[in-house]
Amino acid sequence: MSNSVVKLTGLTRSFEQGGERIDVLRGVDLTILPGEIVALLGPSGSGKSTMLQAVGLLEGGFGGKIEIGGVDASSLPSDGRTSLRRTHLGFVYQFHHLLPDFTAVENVNLPQLINGVPTAEATVRSEQLLGSLGLSERLTHRPSQLSGGEQQRVAVARGLANRPQLVLADEPTGNLDEHTSDKVLAQFLELVRGEGSAALVATHNERLASRMDRVVRLHEGVLD
Repeated sequence: MSNSVVKLTGLTRSFEQGGERIDVLRGVDLTILPGEIVALLGPSGSGKSTMLQAVGLLEGGFGGKIEIGGVDASSLPSDGRTSLRRTHLGFVYQFHHLLPDFTAVENVNLPQLINGVPTAEATVRSEQLLGSLGLSERLTHRPSQLSGGEQQRVAVARGLANRPQLVLADEPTGNLDEHTSDKVLAQFLELVRGEGSAALVATHNERLASRMDRVVRLHEGVLD
């Protein structure tokens, strides 16, 4: 069994558009070790999001092999992939996707409750995460009462709520101004490292990518 958090071997993904075959991923190989933060760099449209969807077990249609925590996810049935996703993976997107009628704590509680964590225990965990992100005074605020940066920090806390082995982040600060983006990214990296999780962070920003442990570049469907 591999000691990697994720191992991709020959990952491929193609689409049909207008009768034409488009090869987005053409044989991606990547290994991420426990605790390693890897930047996935590439311009818009290069296939970064498609690659994250594959690693996140969010859709089918991929060729090659995807191992998560040493488990061959490619061969699992749908419910097995869902279970692996819930127990091993966390997600942070460019847009926060918070539930508008839920408070900050309730939004971070939700993935824990889905995993069967008792409400009281989930709330303690949520408050700890939000506090570490500077949101101790905003726990009971709903998304509409929070700034863009605060909303994204709640989304970061939610992505780490279940102590994932691997956090997948797709342009996690891409919807923020430069100053706020720098602050949120710094807090994100500090929290991921503090939790001992690994992360694969898709970005087109060279400056942000340079702050991570390693940079891989997606170009014409393969990693340089």
